[in-house]
Amino acid sequence: MSPGVGKTYEMLRAARRRKAEGGDVVVGVVETHGRRETESLLRGMEVMPRAPIDYKGRALMEFDIDAALTRKPDLLLVDEYAHSNVPGSRHPKRWQDVEEVLSAGIDVWTTLNVQHLESLSDVVLRITGVRQREAVPDSALSGADDIEVVDITPDELRKRLAEGKVYVPETARIASENFFKVENLTALREMALRRAAQTIDDQLLATLRERGVEGPWAAGERILVLVGGDPIASSLVRAGRRLSDMTMDAPWTVAHVERPNQPVSKPEGRARVSEAFALAEQLGGRTVVLTGDDVVGTVMDYADRNNVTQIVIAKGRDSRISEVLGRSLAAELLRSARGVALHIVTEPGNVPVDRPARIAGIQQPGHWRGYAVGAAFIGAATALAYALDRVFERVDLGVLYLSAVLAAGVLYGLRPALAAATVAFLTYNFLFLEPRYTFLIGSPTDILTLIVFWAVASVTGGLAGRVRDQARRAQRRASAVSALLAASQALADAEDRLETAQVLAEQTAAAAGAKAIVLLPVDDELTPVAGAPTLDQLDAATLAAARWAWERGEPAGFGTGTLPQTGWTFRPLQGVRSRAGVAGIEAQALAPGSDEERLALALLDQGAVALERAQLAGDAVESETLRRTDRFRGALMNSVSHDLRTPLSTVLGAATTLIDFGPTLKPEVRKDLLFSIREEAERLSRYVGDLLDMTRLEGGALNIKADWTDVRDVLNAAAERVSRRLGSRRLTRDFPAQLSMVSLDQGLLEQALVNILENAIAYSPDGSTIELAAYEDRGSVVISIEDEGKGIPTAELERVFDKFRRMDEQPDRSKGAGLGLAIAKGFVEAMNGRIAAASPIVDDHGTRVLISLPKSIATHPDLL
Repeated sequence: MSPGVGKTYEMLRAARRRKAEGGDVVVGVVETHGRRETESLLRGMEVMPRAPIDYKGRALMEFDIDAALTRKPDLLLVDEYAHSNVPGSRHPKRWQDVEEVLSAGIDVWTTLNVQHLESLSDVVLRITGVRQREAVPDSALSGADDIEVVDITPDELRKRLAEGKVYVPETARIASENFFKVENLTALREMALRRAAQTIDDQLLATLRERGVEGPWAAGERILVLVGGDPIASSLVRAGRRLSDMTMDAPWTVAHVERPNQPVSKPEGRARVSEAFALAEQLGGRTVVLTGDDVVGTVMDYADRNNVTQIVIAKGRDSRISEVLGRSLAAELLRSARGVALHIVTEPGNVPVDRPARIAGIQQPGHWRGYAVGAAFIGAATALAYALDRVFERVDLGVLYLSAVLAAGVLYGLRPALAAATVAFLTYNFLFLEPRYTFLIGSPTDILTLIVFWAVASVTGGLAGRVRDQARRAQRRASAVSALLAASQALADAEDRLETAQVLAEQTAAAAGAKAIVLLPVDDELTPVAGAPTLDQLDAATLAAARWAWERGEPAGFGTGTLPQTGWTFRPLQGVRSRAGVAGIEAQALAPGSDEERLALALLDQGAVALERAQLAGDAVESETLRRTDRFRGALMNSVSHDLRTPLSTVLGAATTLIDFGPTLKPEVRKDLLFSIREEAERLSRYVGDLLDMTRLEGGALNIKADWTDVRDVLNAAAERVSRRLGSRRLTRDFPAQLSMVSLDQGLLEQALVNILENAIAYSPDGSTIELAAYEDRGSVVISIEDEGKGIPTAELERVFDKFRRMDEQPDRSKGAGLGLAIAKGFVEAMNGRIAAASPIVDDHGTRVLISLPKSIATHPDLL
């Protein structure tokens, strides 16, 4: 209920009992205030030393949160829950330190005075006249497992105060005459007991719900708090929280209505709304911004859709006319409400009153251009009227002045229109109304003219101001939508995480008008990877704030409850499935609640999803690469296990026979065995060469050495390499007398041709013909290799260049491992060429493989 009741003393007594029972109890921080009775209870307890914090050249001692997290006891004692930490600490408030300790799995006992509850600060101010600077959000207290009230009577507390058990004598005397009055203590005592009783009700309600006990629950209550830009906004939020407590923690929402048909609100008004929203979120409420010209209709529509049962509004200082006509917000809501309870909170006497906003708000003081242009319009109308008055009789010259007033109102708003109306009437009356050249009003109709001038000025000025404000709002929203669209397109076009992070930093910096930085996890360490306009180096404290935002998923840095002394505000980039990174914006760049802040937050949300998408895309590519590698490895091992065994067995058998029976063998037998060894060794060499070539292709280690080459020389060299393996087959060559030079790697092309020729030899019968031809068209040199084998089924043509692909139903391992064509395709494409197969060629048999090699310069048709 108050300082001095003995809460720290009682906490230490309970802690000693827990320790005597074998509990692991550590004193994190205890404020004894020099009381000997309290200090005596610390004997035998493990007390953690405090951490020094440098502040203005002095070392001030504060609770060492890092030591507590390292020690990690079962129970930690942290006194003075509402204490404000020294600037430079990790958190501004001790209750935030406690939240971090709790998140580490450590139980905490702490102490709190009821006047430090945020929702009660207004009530305490009215009762005691003292504004509590240290406040704790009610949501922090609501999370407590147990609350124990340390209660004594006000008279007993004042007696302890007089005996010097609370403060030193002089301080105690001043306190007794101010804060520690009997009526103050009685009210605080009642609030403490009520808050504890509410906790008991919540616990009872939770227990009954768990056991399924039927009863009249108040869970259906939903509270809506309407706030505006007036000074009472924060008081309304606290009132909503108290009402939620009284209705068994009913859900409550704080709403603000933006009216497009009204002038743009003042910066201080927007700041108050932002402060009210921040306070609502701190106290555990939701926030929402509604848009509509009709405030009452907009509010009631929202209330109907969301089953709101109670509405809290402020009773401002409405004009007498509004109250008499029943046009105040409270009166209109009362008429429109159906089935909704309306709570009206009046302004306290010490709340400052804002000056009413100007209607239309177009021309501010000092903006004289509108008045000058209005005067010019009146001068032009006067000149024209003077000319018409001399030429014609009975001309209604007032229409000219009315047109000038109308133009001033449309272009510059209400005030210049009113000024123009006044000048127009005076000029018109002085020059053209009888008696002329005097300001006397000679006819009652002239008074009507003045009234019409002023009415036209008011209507047109008001409408012009409203239209202009709406146009400005529409322009800002269109700009925001355009910025979001541009950012979305730029983020979608980014190819990887780093590029996405750079785009996000640039877009955020443009929206905030300040520096922005993006940090991503790299090798399990949060690292700055992108910044705009430049990537700045961050100091240790700033990086600590960024890591906090990354690890906890909550804002940190300037303007937050964690490390606010840093020069950046960091926000976690929360994607759909996981946290993608952290974004930082330079301190004080965004005003709370401003359009720029909303745009920046929307960009960060988009960026988080884009980063997550880029990460998933990268993971998918990596997974696909691993899958292909595993598939290639499996096929390779399967091929090796079969294709190496046969030639090795042949070589081993022939060599063993020669060693064991060489002298007894006939010469022709020995020669046949030696030929077998050579043939199988060459087969092994080709197979190992194919494996090495495929490994180079798969690993991206292919080194292209391009040079100007005559393809005919490469074709002849490839034909010579396979000539010994032709057997009874014939190899014909069809080359033109002249052929354009092509820039390529001669070694890769030769190996590709050898692989294709060996494949043609393996799949064509003895006595058949293999044709090797070359020709050219405008853009390329074409190589054709055609055999007379049984051909390739049409369904297999697209897969003929796949790795380990053979056309035999029962694979003949002597024909190779199925890598030759795949290697040829890889080599040709590495030289920017194309390769394709066609089959059948003639009479349902035969295969033709075509290789197209691009020319650097196309050949003129007349030269072909």
